[in-house]
Amino acid sequence: MIEPTLVYDDDCGFCTWWADYFDDRTEIRIVGFSDLRDHPDLQERLPEHYKECSHFLTEDARYSCGASIEEALRRYDEDGPVGNAIGFLRNFEDYGQIREWGYRQVADNRDKWGQVMSKTPPARQTADDR
Repeated sequence: MIEPTLVYDDDCGFCTWWADYFDDRTEIRIVGFSDLRDHPDLQERLPEHYKECSHFLTEDARYSCGASIEEALRRYDEDGPVGNAIGFLRNFEDYGQIREWGYRQVADNRDKWGQVMSKTPPARQTADDR
């Protein structure tokens, strides 16, 4: 049985900031790309080029890229304004394309976003960071 899991680039400070945000506020398990060798059950469920974006895995589904962050946000605030907004937006045919375009805009500019929100990635941490 796979618990809801966010798989992310743990060599990215911006990505690590978001992963820690979800880790601190939800029951979502967080697994970095560099830890996948310890989780072959997860790795086999990921697409071939999984390092192109984050993924959210459940027992019966895989959400990738923008859908992965959307699903994590929905679970963070399922009955609140964020969850309600996501539920509303999912009713529109073009929403998925817009969500993925937005994800790609942020992902392709992680270095700039990392200047605002960032945390030392686990893959780069030293003993002093732990």
